[in-house]
Amino acid sequence: MKALIPLVALLISGSWIMTAPTTAADSETTAKARKFLEGYTATIRPLDIVAQRAWCDANMSGKDEDFKKKEDAQNKIDAALSDKKAFAEVKTLKESGRMDDKILRRAIDVIYLAYLEKQLDEELLKRMTALGNSVEKKFNVFRAKVDGKELTDADVRKVLKSSNDSIRRQMVWEASKDVGKVVEPELRELVKLRNQAAKKLGFANFHAMQLYLAEQDGAELIKLFDNLDELTREPFMKAKAEMDKVLAANCGVKESDLMPWHYHDPFFQEPPAVFPIDLDRIYGKLDIVRLCRDFYRGIDLPIDLVIERTGNDFAPREGKNPHAFCIDLTRGGDDVRVLANIVPNEYWMATMLHEFGHSVYSSINIPEKLPYVLRSESHILTTEGVAMMFEKMSKRRGWLEKMHVTVDDAAKFDGSARKMSRNQLLVFSRWCQVMLRFEKAMYENPEADLNKLWWDQVEKYQLLRRPPGRNAPDYGSKIHIVSAPVYYHNYMMGELFAAQLHHAIAREVYKDAQPASVVYVGNKDVGRFMREKVFEPGRTLPWNELTRFATGSGLSAEAFAKDFGGK
Repeated sequence: MKALIPLVALLISGSWIMTAPTTAADSETTAKARKFLEGYTATIRPLDIVAQRAWCDANMSGKDEDFKKKEDAQNKIDAALSDKKAFAEVKTLKESGRMDDKILRRAIDVIYLAYLEKQLDEELLKRMTALGNSVEKKFNVFRAKVDGKELTDADVRKVLKSSNDSIRRQMVWEASKDVGKVVEPELRELVKLRNQAAKKLGFANFHAMQLYLAEQDGAELIKLFDNLDELTREPFMKAKAEMDKVLAANCGVKESDLMPWHYHDPFFQEPPAVFPIDLDRIYGKLDIVRLCRDFYRGIDLPIDLVIERTGNDFAPREGKNPHAFCIDLTRGGDDVRVLANIVPNEYWMATMLHEFGHSVYSSINIPEKLPYVLRSESHILTTEGVAMMFEKMSKRRGWLEKMHVTVDDAAKFDGSARKMSRNQLLVFSRWCQVMLRFEKAMYENPEADLNKLWWDQVEKYQLLRRPPGRNAPDYGSKIHIVSAPVYYHNYMMGELFAAQLHHAIAREVYKDAQPASVVYVGNKDVGRFMREKVFEPGRTLPWNELTRFATGSGLSAEAFAKDFGGK
């Protein structure tokens, strides 16, 4: 996925099932809990702000000294959260269930999970942080090299999108994967350390622990993804066959000879641009940040402060993280930033709508009266869902025209854009299957042949051919496996949330309009709906409760399937 959000323990939230306390409340326990919350906030908030700033600085600069500050800051948080006396106190409070304030009770639940993850030996925590920091830095400074020339991430995408030379494509694709070779030794060690930590806390492995910390049920998660597999398998096969026909013709090869480098994205996590519409030409001369500013202003969710705080630093440069992310540095509503490396094309138009979507779902629009620990999104998947919902506007003619962007040949645009949107949903869904199932298996058996495991999943779910004789650690070239482990399934659940939320807006704000016709532009009621139904609860509602509150039902694939014409 395009966005990359920093994985901080305090940002893990949500619940598959939220159980109510079964014991009577009492004022003494409530008073103890409130005092504990105040002490926790006084201790953790300053450390958290320093860590967030250090994370941001390191990814913006790529400098050794900034990565060292980032590591030191995280170590201080880990040390505070590893306090066994404090953990015992919050555990007692949580298990008592005797607080008469439901927001306070929720805060204690969230704090308990933050402490639980860190109940480890200090040296083990530091080793994991140092190793993760080292691998992440290598990702940030890595550049693919072909014929002695360094290629940026944008350069790689440009070749994969435009070249009809299969040999050139293969060279660039393989070069982009070389980061896997660079990080593999440390990544394998990191996986083992993570498992070691999880087992010390009583979990089978790190994957199981992370799901528990996110209050997600592993069996229910696989059940949901099995259902997605069933819903998307046949539509994906048909869509891929259509894409393959064009890709093969463009490169002068047989469809049966297509290889991973013939697709436009290094991981085939996005659909190739194979339809007769050039969205890059449309966005090539536009000011992408200005378009985003005007759009979000129009729905009464302004991003002016975010642009100001970022310092308009949206262009690519050496040492800077080549991807994109949004970060809320203080949870005070006054310092939310977006990192980006904008090139004027549709990819970056969608990416910036996405990242600024994260920014409006932050402390800017979450009430200051909420406790600090609850003044953030309900869950990773809900903020991803909001960002994905807004991102989809970049491929809608209605959105472009209402934003005063001219579209030639409307019928041609609509036909192609519909297929592109359909393909994006299907392709991304299959890619998420790979990530979920690979990570699960990797942590269950880290001694396995991980490259074979990776390509087994790619072949099964993406229907790509593994390159003959290739034995490189390609799994290691995906940054999320390092910096956001056991995270990717939340992107897919975010897609489900996005579809369900969009259908709710079409139903409630636009009075049962067809969802495909709804583009939000200039409608302040959209901003009001988002604030009241999604943003203002913060983390007071676990993710599935928030989903019901905002959309009227629990999370499912029903709206998602309707959007791509599935079952």
